[in-house]
Amino acid sequence: MIIGGPSSQLLAGRVAAILGQELALCDYKVFPDGEAYMQVLSELEDPVTIIQSTPTDRDFVHLLQLLDVCQGRRVTLVVPYFGYARQDKIFKPGEPMTARALAAALNPFLEGSRAFAVNIHAPSVMSHFSCPAESLDATPLLAEQIRSMDLNDAVVISPDKGAVNMARTAADRLDLPCDYLQKTRHSGTEVSMAPKEVDVKGRDVVIFDDMIATGGTMATAIALLRKQGAARVYLAAVHPVLTGSAVLKLYRAGVEAVIATDTLEKAVSTVSVASLIAGAISR
Repeated sequence: MIIGGPSSQLLAGRVAAILGQELALCDYKVFPDGEAYMQVLSELEDPVTIIQSTPTDRDFVHLLQLLDVCQGRRVTLVVPYFGYARQDKIFKPGEPMTARALAAALNPFLEGSRAFAVNIHAPSVMSHFSCPAESLDATPLLAEQIRSMDLNDAVVISPDKGAVNMARTAADRLDLPCDYLQKTRHSGTEVSMAPKEVDVKGRDVVIFDDMIATGGTMATAIALLRKQGAARVYLAAVHPVLTGSAVLKLYRAGVEAVIATDTLEKAVSTVSVASLIAGAISR
């Protein structure tokens, strides 16, 4: 049986369809005082797979509720987008390692289980799980979508060194050149990029990254590439967080299109990771 959390209902349905498994019917709501409530209306079967991304605190509460309902059963946990994964280090005294704390909150429910995420921002987070845990790579799925597009003399770009491995994986699959931009982050919202020489004049450019959050970094990258003569600039990302006016920033900067997966269900989620998750569950 597949149980889809409130933030991953469409993805859970797609995985259930691929595997030919029953999709549980659930009820999710919020009490007037703000407390989250859920109920699995279907009769639970064993084993069970829970699919729930955690972009918000409430989504994490729903995940805990689902795990509590499924106690005593063999559980496969799939958190396609693991929120707080960027809080994986302690930089200042008194700071928590929130990603570790969240994994610790899940661990009591995961004895004898296994867990999966998709392109988790910090792979080290998976080591905090008490059960076998793996981060699946959706980069090849994005690359195949790019392959189907009519691009002109394209080049793959990483917005910084942190995403170079992902960009190289995509470039290798597409047999395209790969490069990166040099970025300096001054604060949570202020980013500058050095004018690194990237041969993009007259060429289509595809920027690959694991997520798009506020859109500020990507908008800066788009503007830089367009200034250097890029013909069309596309963004390919696994997790379309897209907070606030991120989409407006990207299109105002001149992006041609945003291609993302359904780890988070947004309008730009045109590539499904259902087959990737189904394959992992089946192993």
